[in-house]
Amino acid sequence: MKSPTEEEFEESIKELSEYKNRLEKEVVTISQKLKMPQRKINSIINSHQELNKVKTILSKLYKQKENTISKLIS
Repeated sequence: MKSPTEEEFEESIKELSEYKNRLEKEVVTISQKLKMPQRKINSIINSHQELNKVKTILSKLYKQKENTISKLIS
């Protein structure tokens, strides 16, 4: 199995980032409709299991992309 290309990393990162942003926006919108304080909304976002998983995956993708690019340059 060959390594993903830089473009494939970029596309994956872009799509996951868009998903994360949509999910965060949804949480904020619902919380605001419930008239929750901003501190509580931030707490919900920070403890949101799916958002945390996506953030972890994005972090790993960025690192893999950097490693792949570094290998190509070397």
